[in-house]
Amino acid sequence: MKPPSMQFWAILRDSARLMVGVPRYDVYLAHMAEKHPDEAVMSYADFFRNRQDARYGGGASKGISRCC
Repeated sequence: MKPPSMQFWAILRDSARLMVGVPRYDVYLAHMAEKHPDEAVMSYADFFRNRQDARYGGGASKGISRCC
């Protein structure tokens, strides 16, 4: 078990990442292994691109080349 100070920093790091749109790949892998073991998992690069597209509307593939 991590000391409380390490837990605090881990929670703070994860919260900051989620606030700026960087989800946790390890959580995705655990979810896929538990809920969808027969499906292929995305590489980190594909996962990151997928999450960015979901957050910002798909990018150039949908005719949007900016965030706003």
